[in-house]
Amino acid sequence: KAVLKEFKDSWINGTFANVAAQLGVDLFDRQGWAAYNRGEKITPRPEMEIINMAINFLKRSKTELEKAAEDTKVREVVEATLGEIAKRGDEAVRELSKKFDNYVPDNFKLNKSEINAAMQKVSSKDMEDIKFAQQQIRNFAEAQRASITDIEIESMPGVILGHRNIPVQSVGCYVPGGKFPMVASAHMSVLTASVAGVPRIIASAPPVNGEPHPAIVAAMHMGGAHEIYVMGGIQAVGAMAIGTENIDPVHMLVGPGNAFVAEAKRQLYGRVGIDLFAGPTETMVIADDTVDAELCATDLLGQAEHGYNSPATMITCSEKLARDTLIEIERILKILPTSETASASWKNYGDMIVCDTHEEMLSVANEMAYEHVQIMTDRDDWYLEKMHSYGALFLGPRTNVANGDKVIGTNHTLPTKKAGRYTGGLWVGKFLKTHSYQRIQTDEAAKLVGEYGSRLCILEGFVGHAEQCNIRVRRYGGKNIPYGEAAE
Repeated sequence: KAVLKEFKDSWINGTFANVAAQLGVDLFDRQGWAAYNRGEKITPRPEMEIINMAINFLKRSKTELEKAAEDTKVREVVEATLGEIAKRGDEAVRELSKKFDNYVPDNFKLNKSEINAAMQKVSSKDMEDIKFAQQQIRNFAEAQRASITDIEIESMPGVILGHRNIPVQSVGCYVPGGKFPMVASAHMSVLTASVAGVPRIIASAPPVNGEPHPAIVAAMHMGGAHEIYVMGGIQAVGAMAIGTENIDPVHMLVGPGNAFVAEAKRQLYGRVGIDLFAGPTETMVIADDTVDAELCATDLLGQAEHGYNSPATMITCSEKLARDTLIEIERILKILPTSETASASWKNYGDMIVCDTHEEMLSVANEMAYEHVQIMTDRDDWYLEKMHSYGALFLGPRTNVANGDKVIGTNHTLPTKKAGRYTGGLWVGKFLKTHSYQRIQTDEAAKLVGEYGSRLCILEGFVGHAEQCNIRVRRYGGKNIPYGEAAE
């Protein structure tokens, strides 16, 4: 594999286009780019100085072109479906629910008696477990909330500046429940919004076997949801964001989901706020020979079972560990009850990458920017310090992604598809808006700031802006400034 000299520490295999864009150069001719997009082996132009870098793929996932084609199909379906919801409201939601979930109730919103009836079906042990998990998540969310403070300062005599952190006024929380009922997603979204102080929290999850899933309803209710709906997929996030005859639209959508839910959130962004792009789950294992193949394979397949398109990647500097893990994956897939989905994800979206050094492993990991990153090496703290693009880190062999998903206390709604390059995961701060304010309290300050403001506005050609400053200088500073001119 090759890298440009200027990017010798950056992973290149599979991402030539990204590096080329950063450098502002054309690495290949038109035919070369076409070959790259087909996933074929490509050779940089001979005049480009290159350096060999020992990164070897023992297993590759689908090409970027194949993945992009799938994304295009999803995008078209979502666009058409959201259009129907916008035009026909409840009628469209009802048709979609019938089509995808075979569920057409009199009302998608659960009333108090229906909520209580659902909760009665949850065993006492399951209820205890839900309460324990929610307490851990609440503890961490409350600590995060306490770290966010309003401020007010006097920036100069007579000038007061400040900001307030104000909760979003209404939030729609989506809880996946199709193939697997994601009870924990209710804690992560509903409860965290409640800790943030959101005054209207609505939550929706698809029906399971033709009825509301009892544990999901319990988690939503105990987490603090004000309205609970039984809707899934595009119709759920579309109805919450766009609104229907019977559902008032929200200001923000949060929660994970499949590719269709993630795309719906992307298309609805702007009409409403969203937490982040949280699509099909991704997991990465960074390991060296301090751990064994069984542990690595278990952690890879534990997340690959989410769905048929859940990327799972292992990066290691031990070829023996890599090959042993490949063998162990095949062994576990023969006994794993969810092997149908896990094997499909591993076949089409699994990567096994062998590097020479930890520095190369770090570079690859930061470039891929996966959602979950499990680190099991002789230098876990080094990775904690050096990693900059990811959803969440899980450090050491005692830690695992499943604990983070369900109970340990951090939020499991995390960025996917490289969104970790520019955002972290869902947390209490996502539900807060930081709004600034200012106040001038003295005539002297009004005159001083106004004079500077007047001149700076005229510098940019904004005479109307300048007059906002000038009129204050005249009134509070006693200074006569000709109309439309800069203050002296």
